[in-house]
Order: sequence, then structure tokens, then C-alpha cells
Amino acid sequence: MSWLAAASTTVSTESTQQAIGYPTLFVLVLLGALVPVVPTGALVSTAAVVAFHQTAPFALAMVFVTASVAAFLGDITLYWLGRRGLKSRNGSRWLGAIRSRAPEERLEQAQGKLAEHGVAVLVLSRLVPAGRLPVMLACLLAEWPLRRFARGNLPACLAWAVTYQLIGILGGSLFPEPWEGVVAAVALTLLISLAPGLWRRIRTAK
Repeated sequence: MSWLAAASTTVSTESTQQAIGYPTLFVLVLLGALVPVVPTGALVSTAAVVAFHQTAPFALAMVFVTASVAAFLGDITLYWLGRRGLKSRNGSRWLGAIRSRAPEERLEQAQGKLAEHGVAVLVLSRLVPAGRLPVMLACLLAEWPLRRFARGNLPACLAWAVTYQLIGILGGSLFPEPWEGVVAAVALTLLISLAPGLWRRIRTAK
């Protein structure tokens, strides 16, 4: 009967983790979309590692749904706030925050790509580190309506959630202990996010 007790304890522990973990993941990804200082990709990868080691059959699916919905709602909210800032004479702190993280050079690149490729640029912007806000600002300056932005942003958020979840699954599959997979996934996501900035510095130094 000891194995029954162990199984019951495992299920109870996983249920507690899910009850706390999914709402926490949702809130943190939502905040990360609104205030782009939270490493949301690392959060999704970490959650995927934990879900990979759980016995619940839909744990990974729940991570995907939670992350993609939170990212989509956060982006839509930020875009709506940005549109309000454009229409206001005094702007807004939200619009200012977007502008501060969209350097002029990257904004010009985003505007050119947006004019050439349209909605497809939104999908790529979510996958490229630090690419989301310049493209979002380009959409704002091009006066895209919220509905058009939402149509392009939905597949972008789905692709983003899948990508970082796969990183977490990879980390979880390579190591027997969840914490080892978490460390590997976080290190990989941070490397991905820092690589473009380091490459630009190397090119500038040359």
C-alpha cells in the first residue's frame, strides 16, 4: 500500500503546484507584456520543464494555453494604451515606455519591414529578442486599428509560446531532475535574449 500513498502524495503535490503555478504564470507573463523587464520567455520555459516532469496528462497543454493567452492579452492591452497615448496631446507613460525601448534605428527597420511584409512581421517580432516593441510602435505610427493588430498578434503569441515551451521541454528531457532542466532552460533563454545585443556591440566595435 505504500506505493498508493506515494502516488496519492505525488498527485496532491502536483495539484497544488498547478493551482498556484498556472495563475502565477498568467500574471507574470501578462505583466511582462505590459512592463517589458520580466523575462517572460524564461518563465514559460521554466513552467514547461516542471510540466514535463509531472504525471498530469494536460500539464504541457495548460502551460501553452496560459502563456499564449496572457501574452496576447498583455500585448493587446499595451497596444490599446499606446493608441490612447497617440491620440492624447500629452501622450502617455505607456507610449513613452514603448518609445524608450524602440531605438530610432530599430524603429526605422521595423517600419520598413512592416510596410513590405505586413502582418507577417508581427509573428517574427515576437520570436526575435527585443523585436516586439519596435514593431508594435511601427504599427501604432502606421495607425493600425486594434482589430488588425490583434489578428496579426494572435499567431505571434502562439508561435512565441510554442518556441519557449519547446526550449523547456528540451531542458526537461535532457536532465532527470526538474531543477537541472530549469537551470538549462533559463540559461538557454537568457543566451537567446542577450545574443542579438552582444552581436550588435561586436559589429559596432569593429
